[in-house]
Parts: sequence; C-alpha cells; structure tokens
Amino acid sequence: MFIVTAKVPQRRYFLLGALAVLALLGALLLLRGGGEKKGEEAPLRAETNEARVAYLESLGWEVEPEPIEALKLTLPEELVEPYLSYNAIQLRQGFDLTPYCGETLERYTYRVCNYPERPRGCQADLYLLGGEIVAGDVVCTGENGFIDTLDYPGGE
Repeated sequence: MFIVTAKVPQRRYFLLGALAVLALLGALLLLRGGGEKKGEEAPLRAETNEARVAYLESLGWEVEPEPIEALKLTLPEELVEPYLSYNAIQLRQGFDLTPYCGETLERYTYRVCNYPERPRGCQADLYLLGGEIVAGDVVCTGENGFIDTLDYPGGE
C-alpha cells in the first residue's frame, strides 16, 4: 500500500472551492436555461386596442383600427376536434392552447386590408388571456376560404 501526502497552501483551497462553486452555478444555469424554458419567449402583452393593432402591424398586416368583433369564449377542459386541428395551426406559430383548457379567453377580430390578391373577406383574430396573446389566426372567407397562422404570406 502506498500513501502520498502533500502540503497544499490555504489559498489553493479557496481557489478550488471558488471554482467548484462557479462550476455548480454554471451547471444550474444550463439546466434551467438561464431562467426561461428553451424556446419560450416573453409573453406577448396586448392589453389595449392600440397594442393589438401594433402587434398585427409588426407581423406585416394592415388592419382597420377598431375590432369588428370582441367576445369571450371558454375553451373545453380537454381539446377535442375542432380545437385539436385549430391548435395544430397555433403550434406552427409558437402558440399552444393546451395550457388554457377550461379558461375563458377574449377574442378580438380585425378586418385585414392587405391580404395579397384578396381585397375583401379576410380578418385577423387575436385570443388573449389576462392581456397576453395566447393564440391568433387569419381567416379568409368566401370561395377558396381558409384559416392560417398570423404569418404574413410571402414572409414579408
């Protein structure tokens, strides 16, 4: 059996201890993602009409300044069709309705003025809970109508 001893100065103990603490803090920050979950962004606040219009404009939409409809709706306790299909659209744009099951949301609908090649019949919906945007869509009615994400067509 071999025994090795060494005399280590106290300042090296302090330095090793400080490095261990820094390594532990760094590991904790990496595991926690720096305070936010990976891919999670700050909530989109839009408590006023002006903030909602500004949000839509930031995405490239020109909308009439006042909503054509404002209403409240309560999501079911569990998403079933047609909510599952609608949530698939939301997931494509970074929203998810599942955390809001059973909650009452506010929906604001705005007339869209600049949908390419569709001068009429398009509107943008924003769904809010407590002033935070939790979902949204663009609906174009009439022949070849559809519902899609809030992303402006063509990536502009």
